[in-house]
Amino acid sequence: MSDFFSKAIIDFCIALGVVVGGSMLAGIGSVIALKSPVDTMRHIAEHLKIWAIVAAVGGTIDPLRIIETNFMLGNLPPVFKQLMLILVSFLGAHLGTELIQWICRARG
Repeated sequence: MSDFFSKAIIDFCIALGVVVGGSMLAGIGSVIALKSPVDTMRHIAEHLKIWAIVAAVGGTIDPLRIIETNFMLGNLPPVFKQLMLILVSFLGAHLGTELIQWICRARG
């Protein structure tokens, strides 16, 4: 079971890192392009969320194939594990998005 938790922690951190890192680099790029980094970072964080989840769970169709195959065979524990990994990845991506939103919030 510790292997599952290790994978869950890694997936969470990957999704968080994709959103935060991508948004920060987009902010740097927007400064170079003389655009508003705050608007760019907010926009990119929202649009990177789904790609962060995909990157964290493997980036291929394999997670969905695992769910489908095991569900059809009635083998539910792998299905629940895969769904939990997707949920954990979503939480990491969402935390990254909220963190970027918090960093870019309007002062006032």
